[in-house]
Amino acid sequence: MIEYDKKVINRLKRIEGQIKGVIGMMEQGKDCREVITQLSASRNAIDRTMGVIVSSNLEQCVRENIEKGEGTEHLVKEAVELLIKSR
Repeated sequence: MIEYDKKVINRLKRIEGQIKGVIGMMEQGKDCREVITQLSASRNAIDRTMGVIVSSNLEQCVRENIEKGEGTEHLVKEAVELLIKSR
């Protein structure tokens, strides 16, 4: 089981706040450019968070495989594929 860093969880809580802010903007009838700008910022924050999760998981898995004397190439390939699919 993977343990998620508190920093990652806090990132997601900030993103949650951003999304709630966007909903508020929409309910107030704010200009669509402002809404899209905030949604884009939220999406970028989500993308960065996914990168952090994949990289920290990859680091942990690579360490474990090295300790077991196993190869790591497949882990890197899987991590890259995960990031590509998330786009």
